[in-house]
Amino acid sequence: MNEENDIPLLPWEGPAILLVDLDAFFASVEQLDHPGWRGKPVIVGGDPQAHGVVSTCSYEARAFGVRSAMAASLARQLCPDAIWTHGHFHRYREMSAAIMAILRDETPHVQQVSIDEAFMDVSPTAVNTEHPAVVAQRIQRRVAELGVTCSIGVGASKSVAKIASDMDKPRGLTVVYPGTEASFLGPLPVRTLSGVGAAAERALTGHGVRTLADLGAAEPSLLRRVFGKNGEMMRDRALGRDRSPVREDNEVKSVSNEVTFAEDLTDRGDIEAALSTIAAKVGRRLRRKGLTGRTVAVKVRFADRTTHSVQRRLPAPTNDDIAFAPLLHAMIDDIWVPGAKVRLLGVAVTHFEHREEPVQESLFDAAAFEEPCPARGEGAPLIEDDGKRRQLLAATDALRDRFGDDTVRFGFELRNAGNTTGSSSKNVEDYK
Repeated sequence: MNEENDIPLLPWEGPAILLVDLDAFFASVEQLDHPGWRGKPVIVGGDPQAHGVVSTCSYEARAFGVRSAMAASLARQLCPDAIWTHGHFHRYREMSAAIMAILRDETPHVQQVSIDEAFMDVSPTAVNTEHPAVVAQRIQRRVAELGVTCSIGVGASKSVAKIASDMDKPRGLTVVYPGTEASFLGPLPVRTLSGVGAAAERALTGHGVRTLADLGAAEPSLLRRVFGKNGEMMRDRALGRDRSPVREDNEVKSVSNEVTFAEDLTDRGDIEAALSTIAAKVGRRLRRKGLTGRTVAVKVRFADRTTHSVQRRLPAPTNDDIAFAPLLHAMIDDIWVPGAKVRLLGVAVTHFEHREEPVQESLFDAAAFEEPCPARGEGAPLIEDDGKRRQLLAATDALRDRFGDDTVRFGFELRNAGNTTGSSSKNVEDYK
């Protein structure tokens, strides 16, 4: 329902959760900043002629079949006249921060889950009796005043609100009143539910479970086989019964960065240089957030698209990439053999000791970090003196913060310069 008058304001009792989802956010910001691009297909992502992928695209490009995470080469074939951009992530963060400020102005109960998505708890109380749908309408107006739009789902739980937010885009508002969850969710395909991937969908449909109503009525043994210990949780979500709270202090899980290369890496020196470059980005973001982590991880995707990860536990929590980069170099031996073609590398730091600000979850598979690994003796820091490392990092951070990321570049950063696709992925707060 897109118009305010379309929404019947029926009485609302109990929890009220909003999921605010910014419409084609990166592309919308580009169209806002480039008036000549409005109404035209815009694609934000990596180079079509390399191994780039689509980060997001405007609705005009989606009409041609272009989708997020699609290979850029295929997107080019589908929409040859699209306007391409690698993106301006500082600008996206700036706009996201302005929008999140609007949400927090409405309620302190906000859980940002990505750069363009947040849950809000706007449950009516004895003091605040405003209808949740009215709050949602006001948010849409305030966001639109900034030059972009959002779609909002309203429900009694986070899973219902999430599904509802996808029902009517762009600038849609879908309200699922308490007690109507079964009729809303029941007919939807199982893949609609967050947490049901392609493999789970195949397993469920193979047993005749095709809709969320089917999932809600499925045998517990089947749900355990498909979802493991989360079987009952997935049933509750399918029935709209989950009551997970909106967590205002969304706990840090990891800080990560990954880069796809235009030409596969086969030389160990190039791989080590790339890991150092990625680690420097992760370290800078850790320091900016006041975080230190105890576990480092390396992710590798090979030319055959297989992906492997390895992790090590550090002797003490750190955000010093100069100190842990040599360990990353040693870790590569666990998952790479000389001559193997590397298409993507990623670095993550997890298991934090302290947090000053919320950080979003990693793009890495969380399962890669569940079991801590013992530290090994290899990987001594390139600069042994702790004080000298801290001084160097503080100086380079300050210069990059003021003048941009390319102001200061170490030698290892030059080794793979120009060999990226433009689709470097960071934590979801930066790049989704």
